[in-house]
Amino acid sequence: MQTTKPTWLLPILFAALILLLSQRSGAGVTVGLLTDEKEAYPGETYQGTISLTNNDSLPQEVIIYQTDYLFFSDGSNQFGEAGKLERSNAAWITFSPNQLEVPPHQGSRVSYEVKVPNDSTLVGTYWSMLMVEEVGLSLDSLSNMQVGIRQVVRYGFQCVTHIGSTGHHQLSFTGTRLIAEESAKKELEVDVANIGERWAVPSAWVELYDSDGHHVGRFESERKRIFPGTSVRFQMDLGDTPSGKYKALIVLDNGDQNVFGAKYDLEF
Repeated sequence: MQTTKPTWLLPILFAALILLLSQRSGAGVTVGLLTDEKEAYPGETYQGTISLTNNDSLPQEVIIYQTDYLFFSDGSNQFGEAGKLERSNAAWITFSPNQLEVPPHQGSRVSYEVKVPNDSTLVGTYWSMLMVEEVGLSLDSLSNMQVGIRQVVRYGFQCVTHIGSTGHHQLSFTGTRLIAEESAKKELEVDVANIGERWAVPSAWVELYDSDGHHVGRFESERKRIFPGTSVRFQMDLGDTPSGKYKALIVLDNGDQNVFGAKYDLEF
């Protein structure tokens, strides 16, 4: 006679497996500040450090390596071979070590040096990434570790060099979308590209006017960095603005003498 296992055992077995292969929350290596932004002139050299902290009770191995980096308003990112982009400063950077073990509940540092080439044609902003990636537990830790699953993460440390005060940012509106659904908040999305030579970190907002020219309100978005050749998407929550036709003035302000604006007709 064939027997079958009772189905009520399945949830218990599954729960037991989850407990056995549990992930330790809050464990692993974290990185302090994720951006170093400096002004330097051709021929100058400057130094910096990346601060690492091991929040785990076991030693953690990490590796450090370089990539180029681009990002776009559709949410996509490109991590390419270091030094290939026109505005990459990866070749200017040396760092040490490129692999280390971070002791449990302690910190470590990675030192780097940026040597700007003595090239008078350099202008604007140059950047690249130093990636800090866990490669798992150290060999000594593995012998003491119980069966488990843990998340392996990596951090991107942006090393940004501005060539003095040279170069200009030039922002371009590349697209707008109005998201307005019934019984839902209304939101204006604005895509902006930087076609200039220097990064910008503008604040963005929209001034809304009704069909009679009355000011309805000002709706803001957070500041965002826009490197040359990259683009971002600003999102402005219009709240419970009533349905109708509106004139919209979208403003980008980098806090300097250059303010960018564009006018649009909206209807929702």
